[in-house]
Amino acid sequence: MRIRLEETLDAEQHAARSAARRRMTLRDRLLESEDRNERVVLSTSDGHVYQGVVDAVGIDHVVLLDGDIDRYLAISHIVTMEAR
Repeated sequence: MRIRLEETLDAEQHAARSAARRRMTLRDRLLESEDRNERVVLSTSDGHVYQGVVDAVGIDHVVLLDGDIDRYLAISHIVTMEAR
């Protein structure tokens, strides 16, 4: 009985995590990367690729630190994101 309850709880937690990821916006994911101090690679609609550590996320932009460079990118121009 206990094993079945644990399996049910695990399945419910997995479903909740999946539902949260489906509702997550790109901005939400960038905020998560900022909290984790993650290095990201961003591709933009003009074909450029940028990488750096997410330093800040605004309402419509993200700030990447790449060495000594602060790079501001409009979130609306980001096509793909990889977190490393």
